[in-house]
Amino acid sequence: MKILVTGAKGFVGKNLCWALKNIQAGKDKTHPGLSIEAVYEYDIDNKPEELDAWCRDCDFVFNLAGVNRPQNQEEFMQGNFGFASTLLDTLKKYGNRCPVMLSSSQQASLTGRFGNSEYGRSKKAGEDLFLDYERDFLKANTNLTNDTNKNNSSDSCNSCSKGKEPRVLIYRFPNLFGKWCRPNYNSAVATFCNAFANDLPYTVNDPSVELELLYIDDLVDEMMAALEGKEHRCEFNGLEVIPATDHTCLADNNTRDTRDTWRYCYCPVTHHVTLGEIVELLKSFAEQPKTLMIPEIPAGSFAKKLYSTYLSYLPYEKTAFPLKMNVDDRGSFTELVHTLNSGQVSINISKPGITKGQHWHNTKFEQFIVVKGHGLIQQRNLNDPEGKVLEWEVSGDKIEVVHMLPGYTHNIINLSDTEDLVTVMYCNEVFNPNKPDTFFEIVK
Repeated sequence: MKILVTGAKGFVGKNLCWALKNIQAGKDKTHPGLSIEAVYEYDIDNKPEELDAWCRDCDFVFNLAGVNRPQNQEEFMQGNFGFASTLLDTLKKYGNRCPVMLSSSQQASLTGRFGNSEYGRSKKAGEDLFLDYERDFLKANTNLTNDTNKNNSSDSCNSCSKGKEPRVLIYRFPNLFGKWCRPNYNSAVATFCNAFANDLPYTVNDPSVELELLYIDDLVDEMMAALEGKEHRCEFNGLEVIPATDHTCLADNNTRDTRDTWRYCYCPVTHHVTLGEIVELLKSFAEQPKTLMIPEIPAGSFAKKLYSTYLSYLPYEKTAFPLKMNVDDRGSFTELVHTLNSGQVSINISKPGITKGQHWHNTKFEQFIVVKGHGLIQQRNLNDPEGKVLEWEVSGDKIEVVHMLPGYTHNIINLSDTEDLVTVMYCNEVFNPNKPDTFFEIVK
């Protein structure tokens, strides 16, 4: 499959092209059904002859080209409608009826706050152009259409993308965010992330304003689904998405009218978040070098996606930060990471021959993981009348976890005469000096 991406140097284009090239090079094996032979990256600085050649040769088009912040309002229509027309005319010129995806916007709904959007009108004009492109071909090729329906009546979605009629996929994207998004342009999230990462001023006029946000990786996942003929179809009621009643390919039905019923496509994973919530999260991210507190970032959560986005804007001087090392003649102890609900991780360095620990806990528990050196861990149950000592000889050559048991006094001894003992230590709670739950007691 040969893929043409227009607007390849934009935010979405960069992310999509890298994803496609990873599949092409065999680096991404999560889409075994996709075989990509070439990725044609077209942008404003390419020559018209290249667009001409690639439109003749490609098997799928992602049309991401468009104008967001022109000098004059008229440029909206020229950039968003005009190029779309050029693209479709070039495909027609070579009789290339490959699937074509159009990147549109919620503003094309021309409803609510977008009711007088010149940008929205230009995007809506582009949508109508694409829909007419599909309908006109079907009207002119009624017999071919009927034959295609018969052939596709029992096929999977993949067969639809290989049909003889053009397949149009129009996506009305909400607000986008993610790595490589340009700040101070058309993404509030990019602007805020850049401001917090670089200690720049920012303004929030109304923290209660809610945005619908689409993360770039979720968008790219949907683009991969579209390539495989598994796009999510929908209609729109203003800004409301009305999903298709099932996920079957529309060509599987006996009438082509279903293509009109579900004219649009959408990304099923978005997040509704207020500006105030975004700013509060970013404040906590920016404080992490001081607090060591890693925020709660469950799989698929907005917080996880925002944190990754924020990190992508960090300047060189903030990418690394020092930790407080508690150093004495025995070695050092350094806290690495704090979590809200799951404790902390630290690194302990013991000099040759040194014993550390010699204490016990009631509820606090720890895990010791020696990653370098040769040591001995000892534990004794405080209520064992025989005073039996349990021992584990540990080494960085064979990494394992040893639990420090509640109610057991414990220590760790560096058995080497020359080499430091390096131990990663997990504790189920962040250290609280007002309630340390740590009591001195020699193991033996």
